[in-house]
Amino acid sequence: MNNISEILPGVRTAAIGGHVRPDGDCIGSTLGLYLYMRRNYPEIETDIYLENPKTEFCFLKGFDKILTKTEGPREYDLFITCDVSSRNRIAVAGEYFDTAKKTVCIDHHVSNHGFADVNHVMGDISSASEVLYCLLDRDKIDRDIAEALYTGIAHDTGVFLYSATTPQTMRIAADLMEFGFDFNKLLDVSFYQRSYLQTQVLGRVLTESIMIGDGKCIIGHLKKKEMDFYGIQPADLDGIIAQLNYTSGIEVAVFLYELDTQEYKVSLRSHGEVDVSIIAVRFGGGGHVRAAGFNMNGTFYDIVNNITEQIEMQCPL
Repeated sequence: MNNISEILPGVRTAAIGGHVRPDGDCIGSTLGLYLYMRRNYPEIETDIYLENPKTEFCFLKGFDKILTKTEGPREYDLFITCDVSSRNRIAVAGEYFDTAKKTVCIDHHVSNHGFADVNHVMGDISSASEVLYCLLDRDKIDRDIAEALYTGIAHDTGVFLYSATTPQTMRIAADLMEFGFDFNKLLDVSFYQRSYLQTQVLGRVLTESIMIGDGKCIIGHLKKKEMDFYGIQPADLDGIIAQLNYTSGIEVAVFLYELDTQEYKVSLRSHGEVDVSIIAVRFGGGGHVRAAGFNMNGTFYDIVNNITEQIEMQCPL
């Protein structure tokens, strides 16, 4: 696509959906598109579906319009996913994706090989929000849309620190800032602030982390009983993998937390020598060269052994 308008002729009903456990980019891109559709195409009945988005993002316009569950069979004329790398990662409204007359995927994951009728996947772009910005008419963006897109870009670039940040990313961010929202407060509330409980858990993971391979790989983990002890949810663990990845001298950071007995969510980060998206795809997940993830069953030690074996194929430990 060159413009989002190309997929809208004849559309009377549209749905927008994101991935499981939506992060800032997923929320920013889906809300940005939802607001854009509502503002510029009011004749199209548009709904947005996300899986329990974190309240840290409630400052975004349209947050209160997010649907977190489906209500019976429905056939939309159009279903658009944002920031979703594969069909099995669509949250909440996957059934509506399957019954839609036309489907579109807007994404930036290099592991995305296309699962919709129209696939606009830009694997070298910082975020789905940046990809989406390039599909919109600038004169049809308002302050609320700009705030949502900026939020998504800022979150997926680690506030413009990650390697996927390009001069174009910065130019787009600057353009969005021109709309006049309070970007400092936005970042404080949605990116930097942590609850005391989150700080405690981060400290525990860092304290109990292990280094292997002559310091090239750091591994942190939390078991289900520990999560239950602290009373935390997966959403409370955002930022831990990034903190592990700041460790001096490492090449790969790994963070695992137990979703259920011997069922782990695994996050991987790399400084470039290892393509972690290859490892994630190997185990049924996906992502980017330097950031990827997947779910895996087994004991903690079995999973770590499997992961390190894959890492060593690219970078001897």
